[in-house]
Amino acid sequence: MRDRLCPPEHGIEKTCPASDCIRTLDHSDWIADPSQFLRAAAVSGLEAGDVLFFPQLRFEIEPSEAPLFTPFILGKSKNASFDPTTGKLAGIRRVDGQQADSELLTGLVRRFSERAAVFVDHLLPDYHGNIVRGRASFRPAEIAGRVTSWRKDDTRLHVDSFPATPSGGRRILRVFTNVNPDGRPRRWRVGDDFETVARRFHKALRMPVPGSGLLLSLLRITKTARSAYDALMLQLHDRMKADERFQKESRQTVVDFPTGSSWVAFTDQVSHAAMSGQYQLEQTFMLPVDAMRDQSRSPLRILERLMGRRLS
Repeated sequence: MRDRLCPPEHGIEKTCPASDCIRTLDHSDWIADPSQFLRAAAVSGLEAGDVLFFPQLRFEIEPSEAPLFTPFILGKSKNASFDPTTGKLAGIRRVDGQQADSELLTGLVRRFSERAAVFVDHLLPDYHGNIVRGRASFRPAEIAGRVTSWRKDDTRLHVDSFPATPSGGRRILRVFTNVNPDGRPRRWRVGDDFETVARRFHKALRMPVPGSGLLLSLLRITKTARSAYDALMLQLHDRMKADERFQKESRQTVVDFPTGSSWVAFTDQVSHAAMSGQYQLEQTFMLPVDAMRDQSRSPLRILERLMGRRLS
């Protein structure tokens, strides 16, 4: 890591960039119960907008899974996506009408998805019974140098918002692990706190036309009706990425996540950009705002205060 360390609190190191924080937690087991102090620090850190960094939390790859580590396994997608509710994998290349290595890759991503679910349940017991496991993904493509539009360019600072799958204000929690077999780190930029970013852009955000969110659902452009909150978050995502001055001049820090490490964040809150790296596993969870310990810190409540109205 490239940041100075603050004094440890309850044995937890806290790296302090110019804006957000990276909390380094000493926990290396996906299924063991963390200490009470660590669980408390995890919840408070996440809700404050920190990234939780677990330098020793390695996800083991089986020798038989080594052939999966090639970007050529992908189809047109930038990642292979696993739906735990159906057990189906999407996004990988078809060879002679069949998905290449489908069974092997499905087993790998399913195993990670299940481990991540147990890990989150033990790390964040405050959310037990409310948090919902979403899709998991395997990202074998190199980020740096990928040609894409500015809107889809994840090397630009942004907060997460799903165009086709409205959250309705629910939090987006993600667990990441670097499984690069060549020892290369996953490099991020971590930017300013959500309220600072939202205050910079909120006057340019426009409330959606009444009824437009439902229409998008009826036209099957979105899976459910898009709330006013989702519409504003998509605008914020786009304005952040499109603003070159913001990308260059806003407070931010560079963080390297080594091979064999894992990290956790509310990515709808943490301003972040993935700059380089290859071979990452990722699990998404959704959490209702009212299940938080302090929902006033959520993007939904912050945007409601700034816009002066309810948004979901």
